[in-house]
Amino acid sequence: MENKTKVVTFKNVYFNYGGALDVLKNINFEVQSNDIVGIIGPNGGGKTTLLKLLLGLLDPTRGEIKLFGITPSEGRIYAGYVPQNVPFDRYFPVRVIDVVLSGILTANSFFGSYSKPETEKALNALEIVEMAGLKNNPIGELSEGQKQRVFIARALVSDPRLLILDEPTSSIDTVMEKTVYGLLLKLKEKMAIIIVSHDIGAVSSYVEKIACLNTELYYHNSKEITAEDLSKVYKCPVDLIAHGVPHRVLEEHHKE
Repeated sequence: MENKTKVVTFKNVYFNYGGALDVLKNINFEVQSNDIVGIIGPNGGGKTTLLKLLLGLLDPTRGEIKLFGITPSEGRIYAGYVPQNVPFDRYFPVRVIDVVLSGILTANSFFGSYSKPETEKALNALEIVEMAGLKNNPIGELSEGQKQRVFIARALVSDPRLLILDEPTSSIDTVMEKTVYGLLLKLKEKMAIIIVSHDIGAVSSYVEKIACLNTELYYHNSKEITAEDLSKVYKCPVDLIAHGVPHRVLEEHHKE
């Protein structure tokens, strides 16, 4: 039997920004090594706050969070993060290899002064995402899908044990979306992956486990989502949500 270790643990976690209402309420959630988990939910449902708690950028109002068995602020060095938007001037003359190298955070590293081993790690990360051939191209010349692969390489260069992606396919077309998710399915052999998205259709086609978040978290440690879960999370008719969603998400719904 495969031995799995706990990567992420949320236990009875609450969070609010000092107001009367909780942004997150009684969150219980666990991710194990080699899991690929999708967290879906409407905008404003608490997904960004959950990520900030996971990375130790916020502390829970109540409850306990562990990342690799230690506090998130200690454990985040083992996590790679790909944000939804990476702002930069498309005309700024920074090469693809330099963008990836920026993911190596050491006291002596800055543009133009990386060591040979660091450069080799960056090239290896580009090989993994199949972008090594464009290593010297300006990042601004790349398509949105190519840029996303480069940003994934930047997250991989630090050898993470957990990869977190926030809306990884929000700005790319369907064809490139498939290649990005295909890459993630290969990467899960070496690490746990969490994908955060508001797009249930895209995520549910590729991940193994799905959690629904809208202040409260509905999670069954599987890829199945019940009609009741969706109704609670999206606050609207399930038939509208389910249109076009793969059978494995709403299996009973599609058996009608």
